[in-house]
Amino acid sequence: MNKFAWILTGIFTLSLLYTTSDAHEWQAKWINSQHQQNKTNSWTIFHKTISLGEDFSEATIHIAVDSKYWLWINGQMVVFEGGLKRGPNNHDTYYDQLNVSKYLRRGENKIAILTWYFGKDGFSHHSSGKAGLLFELFTDGQLKLISDRSWFAHPHPAFLYSFEGLQPNYRLPESNIVFDARLDSEAFTSVNYSPSKRNTVFEVGSAGIQPWNNLIKRPIPLWKNYGLTSYPSAPGMPFISEGDTIKCKLPYNAQITPYLRVKAKAGLTIEMLTDNYFGGGVTNLRAVYITKNGEQEFESPGWINGHEMYYIIPPGIEILDLKYRETGYDTDFAGAFESPDPQLNTLWKKAQRTLYINMRDTYMDCPERERAQWWGDVVNQMSESFYSLCPASHLLARKGMLELIAWQKDDSTLFAPVPAGNWGNELPMQMLNSVGYYGFWTYLMYTGDTTTIRQVLPGVKKYLSIWKIDENGQVDNRRGGWTWGDWGINKDMPVLYNTWYAIACKGYGLMAQCIGKNEEYQWAQNRIAEIGKNFNNMFWTGTEYRSPDYQGETDDRANALAVLAGFAKPDQYPLLKKVLDKNRHASPFMEKYVLEALFSMGYDEFALTRMKERFQPMIESELTTLWEGWGIGTEGYGGGTYNHGWSGGGLTMLSKYVAGIKPLKPGFEEVEFRPAMGGLKQSKARVSTVKGVIEVENDLITPHIFTQKINSPKDMEISICFPKTIKKIRSISINGQPADRKILGKIRSEHGMRMPGGNYEIVIRY
Repeated sequence: MNKFAWILTGIFTLSLLYTTSDAHEWQAKWINSQHQQNKTNSWTIFHKTISLGEDFSEATIHIAVDSKYWLWINGQMVVFEGGLKRGPNNHDTYYDQLNVSKYLRRGENKIAILTWYFGKDGFSHHSSGKAGLLFELFTDGQLKLISDRSWFAHPHPAFLYSFEGLQPNYRLPESNIVFDARLDSEAFTSVNYSPSKRNTVFEVGSAGIQPWNNLIKRPIPLWKNYGLTSYPSAPGMPFISEGDTIKCKLPYNAQITPYLRVKAKAGLTIEMLTDNYFGGGVTNLRAVYITKNGEQEFESPGWINGHEMYYIIPPGIEILDLKYRETGYDTDFAGAFESPDPQLNTLWKKAQRTLYINMRDTYMDCPERERAQWWGDVVNQMSESFYSLCPASHLLARKGMLELIAWQKDDSTLFAPVPAGNWGNELPMQMLNSVGYYGFWTYLMYTGDTTTIRQVLPGVKKYLSIWKIDENGQVDNRRGGWTWGDWGINKDMPVLYNTWYAIACKGYGLMAQCIGKNEEYQWAQNRIAEIGKNFNNMFWTGTEYRSPDYQGETDDRANALAVLAGFAKPDQYPLLKKVLDKNRHASPFMEKYVLEALFSMGYDEFALTRMKERFQPMIESELTTLWEGWGIGTEGYGGGTYNHGWSGGGLTMLSKYVAGIKPLKPGFEEVEFRPAMGGLKQSKARVSTVKGVIEVENDLITPHIFTQKINSPKDMEISICFPKTIKKIRSISINGQPADRKILGKIRSEHGMRMPGGNYEIVIRY
């Protein structure tokens, strides 16, 4: 059986600890094949036989590589694509720790590892410049095996370094995968494999040496593996290819590795790519397979994505089977939203799917063009994950936060994407968004993780401190490396600078206050006050926010952020509603903040109207994911990808406002249920929190009766508020029992009725 017909037999629980140093003292040596030349796109086989003379209850492996690895023990697949793109900071390297107890046995054990060395930088990877493997095995806490010169290794003969034709664009550290089956040797994963004595290794040096430096434990799980699966629609097999491109639809946009089984003559070339090969307007990744003689099978180990898989197969080849394997971040689709409006339901589900396709080593802006952790994207995606996925997803946000601060430059500036080897430009407004109220503070509110906040807060303060405020209370418009306010036109940059900085200070102050740093909270409040004292005099025209020298059409983004920064007052809201009704300049990324401003001002019905109008083409599209811009390709922004996670802000709005679930204290210690129905008669949602699952069902179907069903963990406090459309309450019952006047008064108040968590059915007659 070909070594790439893989079957996953386990997923392992990893340590959640992620620090800037690791207490583990490595004994292993970095090793490499004597024949390895550290070439770009090189693949290396490592092999070791070990005899375990005693029974054991637990076996653990520590393993590090630059860049990826696949692991077999005793012929069984253990890890399908291990390792993380480098690095946790500008110098160091991640390593994996995993439990392999079920694969090892007393007596002889054979370990086989295939490594993939990218050998080049990208927007998501900082290459060390040298291939290598570091490996340790423990049984019951005792060190049993280390990587050293006793191992065997050699370059995999069938993986070629390159192939003629289009190459991936420079943002991607991965190369095209080219496999020549004519050069393939005995299956090294087999228990019967015996490496040649010539395939020896050399020791590069001890753990901690350059260029890999310190080793940081992997802070996120290994990938979820869904196994080899038949395509929902594929030609009947077997059949003889006539040279056409065979198109196999996938059930949705997914991260996949393609598989084939064919009968062919030697030397024929099969290409594998998706409909997303030119996603974002540039060349992305593909696989090339060169046949040997006879029946054969192959699964390309490098993941690609799309809605449809293309096999370009020469005529005369007999096609016996075509399959795919989906892999992805190990989390569950634990959240849900439902309403009587099918368009809103579709938008929520597409946002969830788009979020998931952009999760792997990091949050990504898109899974094809660059796979990069742009932090403007991360802020929106992180909020979406809190409402739509299980808490395992929180680890990816935490990893991104630690990386962002760990990559901070000596001059205190922050930049993204990181990790990165060929990028280093600051996008000032994205950085303010990241470290502030909608970024780091939102993470704290939904996770309660004060430990991480304590780690990152000094870096946030350093960054906020390099921003200057002049005597008029205006923020210095720092150009950064890329003065980017949003895609599109009509960006009122001075207003955007001032509001984003105030929102960042708001988040910093709240984080500082939460961990007892009251002097830092006051520093942030003073900065906001400096801006706010003259903000309306400087930018409010009497009907809208506009900077004095700005000549473009009124910027809906800038006016929305003035609301979210707290500078706009309630008496301005009707005029701002008109501004946001008339102007439509925000990209799908910034549209989230326009909608947030509308909900914050109480215009929930208009918010839903605008949401559906703007996203209607995406809702009605056959594609299962949302787009980077309002169109695809040349009609979009930045290359026009069709799977951009930043476009899913509507998911957050629907769960947070329409269903009305919002934490009031970090870690869901207290939760508010305040539905803003927006003209809907029903809304229903489920959220998986660090406290447990919350469910709510809001019902206005029966005339003059509002019913709210709440299921919530008992160790949280909840605040129950009714829709603002209910003006006069006649009676209220809780779990079938009439409420007394005291309860009635509480539910009428702005802060709602506070109760311990539990299961409730509340009926309000009005």
